Amino acid sequence: MKVAFIGLGVMGYPMAGHLASAGHEVSVFNRSPEKANRWAAQYGGRAGATIAEAVAGCSAVALCVGNDDDVRGCLEALLPAMGEGGVIIDHTTTSARLAREAAETARAHGRWFVDAPVSGGQAGAEAGALSVMAGGEEQAFALAEPVIAAYAKAIRRIGGPGAGQLCKMVNQICIAGVVQGLAEAVHFAKTAGIDTNAVYEAVSKGAAQSWQMDNRFKTMVEGRFDFGFAVDWMRKDLGLVLDEARANGATLGLTALVDQFYADVQKMGGRRWDTSSLAARLERP
Repeated sequence: MKVAFIGLGVMGYPMAGHLASAGHEVSVFNRSPEKANRWAAQYGGRAGATIAEAVAGCSAVALCVGNDDDVRGCLEALLPAMGEGGVIIDHTTTSARLAREAAETARAHGRWFVDAPVSGGQAGAEAGALSVMAGGEEQAFALAEPVIAAYAKAIRRIGGPGAGQLCKMVNQICIAGVVQGLAEAVHFAKTAGIDTNAVYEAVSKGAAQSWQMDNRFKTMVEGRFDFGFAVDWMRKDLGLVLDEARANGATLGLTALVDQFYADVQKMGGRRWDTSSLAARLERP
């Protein structure tokens, strides 16, 4: 398939690489041309000087950019240039409102749109093992799924346009609560003066076990917070969650509290620390 990938950040760069490795004909665009040229040299694809050039004639276009406005800007540039009847696959975490708006805009241009945010972080992207939650019409999803399969271990259509983004919000609510609980557990163990390695071995095989515990307990103890998904990004995502909750009436007291804890981390200079840096907030003198 002829596929374009727009946005070569820590997630998009390896995701586009998996597309090329799977045999798709891939062209890329990035706001920093040097990165697009480096990708093309590494994977044998083509770097477009503009979005329109990158997507020309493509039957599928994947996006992994920053926010709602970035997606709108990409759509304006790509819709007239991509192949008619093609599908846009948006891996950006955005508002559900934007996803529904984009689906309508794409339909008006004779194209399909799927909101397809991901979970699994940089490690999942590099391993080609992301979990993808999708929203869109069934026909749109059928076009998108073979593309997404190049870099995902799990792909699930949740419902119509916007449903993928709503599911990603559920994902971020779960993560926020678990990471805060884990940070407090590590802080408690250290303050109590007990052996944190022994604690991990004792509790990680029981009901307290989680992905976050398996991957972040020991690094929290060590004060290492350089694992990819930045606090700035998490606050953006939680802002989307809380906006949606205000609109639909959901009560998210814990999520709102953890969002403010991440604001504290930002004030500590941890904007680019990963989400497990909630532990650092508890270690302040």
